Amino acid sequence: MDTIELRRIARIENDNWWYRERREIISAELLRFSMPGAAVDIGAAAGAASRVLAEHGWDATAIDLSPEAVALARGHGVDAHEGDARYLPLPPERFDLALALDVLEYIEDDARAAAEIARVLKPGGTALLSVPCDMAMWSAHDVALGRVRRYSRPGFVELVEGAGLVLERVWSRGVLLRPFLRRLRHRTVRREDLAPLRPAVNEALRVAAVLERRLPICGWPGVELVARARRPG
Repeated sequence: MDTIELRRIARIENDNWWYRERREIISAELLRFSMPGAAVDIGAAAGAASRVLAEHGWDATAIDLSPEAVALARGHGVDAHEGDARYLPLPPERFDLALALDVLEYIEDDARAAAEIARVLKPGGTALLSVPCDMAMWSAHDVALGRVRRYSRPGFVELVEGAGLVLERVWSRGVLLRPFLRRLRHRTVRREDLAPLRPAVNEALRVAAVLERRLPICGWPGVELVARARRPG
């Protein structure tokens, strides 16, 4: 992720519907734990997810390959360190929770990165992962962001299980907005997701995302796949 993109994300993520909804998903998943523990946020960018973890009482460590990302995260009070997702500078079996949100699609050797996630989890620890889905959605938007791939559901499942993790749930995100986003991203190469939106548009998209969580459509095709998995123990 380049410096310009990181700064764009840092500028919009507090209010942007996509990142707000991601924080809601993280918060909801944290309710599954009886108490906070140690967590690692891999590919943390400016550290927004790490801050959510800290707000819920977790001891959060952020890892990112970019020195700029580490500096931005530290500027927000996050314990952030440089590191490659394929070779995490972390001891084995250290964390109760590992996040890798929109990270694996940037890595050629995604199997190595997934194995590292499993390595740093304690036995019984949880991984929360997200990736963009469906190569039918591939466009200049993905190229501009530097992605290597989008994932099919079977391919994502194979990657996670191949790392030795046990899948507990896989679901889609962006189901209601898939037709709109597909048309938008095939029409232009601009990074719309990283541009400030008009407040009315941003709110409409947020409402659609909230509505989607309340409908039984998480198995339908969307624009992103989210998985919760655990290390056997």
